[in-house]
Amino acid sequence: MRKIVLMAGISLDGFIEGPDRDIGWHQVDEELHQHMNDVLRSMGGFLSGRVTHELMADYWPTADADPANAGAVAEFAEIWRSKPKYVYSRTLRSADWNTTVVRDVVPEEVAALKAAPGGDLTLSGADLAASFLRQDLVDAYRIYVHPVRIGRGRPLFPTLDHGPVNLRHTDTHTFGNGVVLLRYERA
Repeated sequence: MRKIVLMAGISLDGFIEGPDRDIGWHQVDEELHQHMNDVLRSMGGFLSGRVTHELMADYWPTADADPANAGAVAEFAEIWRSKPKYVYSRTLRSADWNTTVVRDVVPEEVAALKAAPGGDLTLSGADLAASFLRQDLVDAYRIYVHPVRIGRGRPLFPTLDHGPVNLRHTDTHTFGNGVVLLRYERA
């Protein structure tokens, strides 16, 4: 059975984005971008919220058409276009680029996605991640800690009503730019 993998870049002080949805503090260089491509290429699809999906759909469908976007950026454009995408939204009526619109996070529907063939599913987007976390639907974590404190913004982890979720550490990797990947799975 495939897993739901929360992938997120956070500041050292735990924020997924700064004020006004600022993510300009993310320190993505060629090494980190290539790593992300290698990870995402093996995934079975992307789960995202409407805001994240619209940001991605505004740039990635044609990013590789620009000669300035050679290397890892152009490579990711093809990865993004080719993967199935599930965008969770109550307002979006349809979406292009191999995308299925899903209205609500329903545990039984998530279980059916997990039972389908293919690679693991990557989860992104602050609101959607919070919904999956509140319903205890995340199986694994790939948290990229950027060496910066931003002081305020949106935290990755919401306050939860259920008790602790025990995790098992599976890997740590430090990139040349100081970003540290922390990997965990359910214990």
